[in-house]
Amino acid sequence: MIIAVDTNILIDILEPDPVHGPASREVLRRCLSEGAVVACEVVWAEVATAYAYALAELDHALKHVGVAYSAMSRKAAMEAAKCWYLYRQKGGKRKRIAADFLIGGHALTQCDRLLTRDRDFFNNHFNSLKIISPS
Repeated sequence: MIIAVDTNILIDILEPDPVHGPASREVLRRCLSEGAVVACEVVWAEVATAYAYALAELDHALKHVGVAYSAMSRKAAMEAAKCWYLYRQKGGKRKRIAADFLIGGHALTQCDRLLTRDRDFFNNHFNSLKIISPS
């Protein structure tokens, strides 16, 4: 079992977020007991923007938590583009592909599930993606 993790879960844990942190930490712990937990380069970069002053420490912290780096494949990028295109066809206003579409493409094609708090977004745009959420 490979579970992709979204940026919001990692930020909840690393900050720590007083509202979402405990539930995110608990569901991440459960996911780690079920298999490998990975983050694609988009998640890694988004989390790193909050810790640009301490990138080595962040890298160590993510490894310590049990999150591995998983580069996005060409197939994942194409899936993200397809879902973004459908979003635009339905009237979506974003002009550039958003990070969430890339994260979803990675999770859908390279992982078995996605751990995120953005259940509605991913269910709407990646309806065959299995979602795990703290809530």
